Amino acid sequence: MKVRYNEKKVSPRWIIILCISSFVLGMLFTNRFWPSSEPNGQVIARHRKEQELQLVAEDCSTKRLGEDKDIMVEVSKTHEAIQSLDKTISTLQMELAATRSAQEMASLGGSPLISRISRDGSPKKKAFVVIGINTAFSSRRRRDSLRETWLPQGEKLQQMEKEKGIVVRFMIGHSATSNSILDRAIDSEEAQHGDFLRLEHVEGYHELSAKTKAFFATAVAKWDAEFYVKVDDDVHVNLGMLAATLAHHRSKPRIYIGCMKSGPVLAQKNVKYHEPEYWKFGEEGNKYFRHATGQIYAISKDLATYISINQPILHKYANEDVSLGSWFIGLEVEHIDERNMCCGTPPDCEWKAQAGNVCVASFDWSCSGICKSVEKIKFVHERCGEGDGAVWSALF
Repeated sequence: MKVRYNEKKVSPRWIIILCISSFVLGMLFTNRFWPSSEPNGQVIARHRKEQELQLVAEDCSTKRLGEDKDIMVEVSKTHEAIQSLDKTISTLQMELAATRSAQEMASLGGSPLISRISRDGSPKKKAFVVIGINTAFSSRRRRDSLRETWLPQGEKLQQMEKEKGIVVRFMIGHSATSNSILDRAIDSEEAQHGDFLRLEHVEGYHELSAKTKAFFATAVAKWDAEFYVKVDDDVHVNLGMLAATLAHHRSKPRIYIGCMKSGPVLAQKNVKYHEPEYWKFGEEGNKYFRHATGQIYAISKDLATYISINQPILHKYANEDVSLGSWFIGLEVEHIDERNMCCGTPPDCEWKAQAGNVCVASFDWSCSGICKSVEKIKFVHERCGEGDGAVWSALF
């Protein structure tokens, strides 16, 4: 007896769908879990190519950094070149103004203020810096104290001028009486030391602003220097540090260097530093404009020439340092606040010297100079001096 089973046939369409589904699932399974069957040679080649690309990228990055550094160097050089060009243009402008002034003075029958020939008919001497030490007839002991400390004497003074271009002179005018005993005493001292610069100026305590103008005009007429410095005769100066400090700014035009301040305008009468023209500075209690303290400051050639050319019309205030600052108001002048030019006396300057930061100048603020400078300046020089050989080894 034959047994028959009920058989149900599967539709061909479902077979095709099952096959396609199995194929897709197999591909997904293979791509997700099966490791790449890429040949070893191709794998090595691919890794090598990736390394080469990485090296190329690193090389490009290195080159880019080098190029950036080169660009910064070029920018720095360009900036220095622009500063040098600016100074040259400024110098030419000042020389042009000086020539015009000389021509105008000559046409009026006067003598030229500025030229390449000094007043005695000889060519101007080239110098790096001309330093004028403000002194008075009664200050012989102060002058001698400087000669015994930081101011070279005799042949060394002349040698410093020739080798270093540093000119130092005591600046002084004349007495109100012609050929007085005071003038003869200075003539005798000059014959002994040869370190004076005589000014066409009548000496007087309240005429310091006029004396400052006379100094710059006389110095510019005699020396063709890069800088001109005024210093009081009761201040200790390290000449090597002063020259090195100025050298940092020699590429810039119209430089005004010192310890900048802007103190109160004193309207009260019978007080020291009283300003009779206080009303020009606004309301009572106002401060002065920015200016360098009068103990020591330096100006560049252009500014000294400007003072010399415009000497007759520059206004004089009661205080000499204020007057100088006022002459530069409205000009393109760079004010440089150099605190090393106003160090205190020991222990202040001594501590700085021990730390390797030798001061340019030292004095006591309470005395507007070194208190009892004749007796004390040797002590300051021993503690805060840069050493006798510093100015000769200084590079500038």
